[in-house]
Amino acid sequence: MNKQSVSASIYVQDAEIAKTVIMPGDPLRARFIAENYLENPVCFNSVRNMLGYTGIYKGKMLSVMGHGMGCPSMSIYATELFSQFDVEYIIRIGSAGAIQPDIELGDLVIAMSCATDSGMVHALDIPCTLALTADYPVLTAAVNAAGQNNIACHVGNVCTSDYFYHPQADFNDKLAKLGVLAVEMEIAALYLAAAVCGRKALGMVTISDQLVTHKAMTAQERQESFGDMMSVALETAWNTLA
Repeated sequence: MNKQSVSASIYVQDAEIAKTVIMPGDPLRARFIAENYLENPVCFNSVRNMLGYTGIYKGKMLSVMGHGMGCPSMSIYATELFSQFDVEYIIRIGSAGAIQPDIELGDLVIAMSCATDSGMVHALDIPCTLALTADYPVLTAAVNAAGQNNIACHVGNVCTSDYFYHPQADFNDKLAKLGVLAVEMEIAALYLAAAVCGRKALGMVTISDQLVTHKAMTAQERQESFGDMMSVALETAWNTLA
């Protein structure tokens, strides 16, 4: 979309935001993606250093922007992109901790649905527990892209927590018994924003920490696995674009 922003957190002037936005948590990662994966990237936002860029991927306009850490930050940026800049799709990419023993470091987890301990859903004041889910066609495109690239992929329920250091020592164990695959901190807010705004979203994460075996990736392994996730995210985003 080409217009001057009236939003609180994104200021766009003489630039465009594509209909699909890939969002990592770290704004410096957004810049890395723009500089290494997009042709002719242009920075459309630098407010609070939450960098956003638009460029060309395989002939189609695509944007990438950071979303910060935690549900409130994700909610702000996703809501503004959806409601004020006519973005139709947001794909979150990030890292997570696996809580199932058969998920290996570097594996890709795609969030079909998302449990959460965040209180943000309560603001809707609905008389039920809202199931936060991905857009199915986008999820299918991501699974297909992973298969075509021979990337290990797990699809299922993840948990978004407001806590990085959770006060309940058995929190992960309880989730694991219910089949939850991994824990992270933003996907629930993205799926909630998409539901409220009538738009579409998908969250995918690379396993950087195995919370059952207590293994963790090295810096080099993180970089290599990030490349795998980007291959899936870019192909998925490309399939959403006209």
